[in-house]
Amino acid sequence: MSRLRPLCIAASGVLAIVGAGARDWLLWVHFAFKPLTTLLILVEAWRAPAPVDLRYRRAVLTGIALSAIGDVFLMLPTTVTRSGFLLGLGSFLIAHLFFLRALTTGVRLFAIAWVPLLFGTIGAINLAILWPGLASGLRLPVLVYMLCLVAMTSQAVIRYLLLKTPSSRFAAVGGVFFLASDTVLAYNKFHAPLAMSALWILGTYYFALWLIARSVAASEMPNIRS
Repeated sequence: MSRLRPLCIAASGVLAIVGAGARDWLLWVHFAFKPLTTLLILVEAWRAPAPVDLRYRRAVLTGIALSAIGDVFLMLPTTVTRSGFLLGLGSFLIAHLFFLRALTTGVRLFAIAWVPLLFGTIGAINLAILWPGLASGLRLPVLVYMLCLVAMTSQAVIRYLLLKTPSSRFAAVGGVFFLASDTVLAYNKFHAPLAMSALWILGTYYFALWLIARSVAASEMPNIRS
């Protein structure tokens, strides 16, 4: 069954992406499979074989569950699009805080200073480009979310640079892909529509979550490093 889970996740993700471009009742394929894919990824983390770091797994499971809730909020009808976007943003922000909690297992927060400086610079450049397209009521929430996302990605990379374990490698690549996914989403929403946006946004998003979930299976009790 464990070998079938990645295939089920991939099939569900494809249906979510294809359904995003559908019309009428076929759009419900997207509505159904977008959060379902995230929940299937949650199962991947939940069923990770022992030995695992229990604190790490709990934090990752909570982060993925909050991501599924964010998926639902972002799909709310047009009449509540702004509220749905803010609720979704809030859900993902809290999810990143739980991922950040997991990623401080065995490694001090921002132990390598140049990493958050690098990703912070990238985030600042993107935010400067997107800023004119942001409604005034969205600027502060997007700024706070960007800072949280940059913190999570930075810590994931730092953890890998210090530990060099399979778990930290999965999480680091997952963090970078999460940053890439949200960057594409932001440009598509606030700057200019992108061709095949659902493919790029959801494809990188699901891959990021899957890698973070896989990091649970490879986790261990690392020695504390600074």
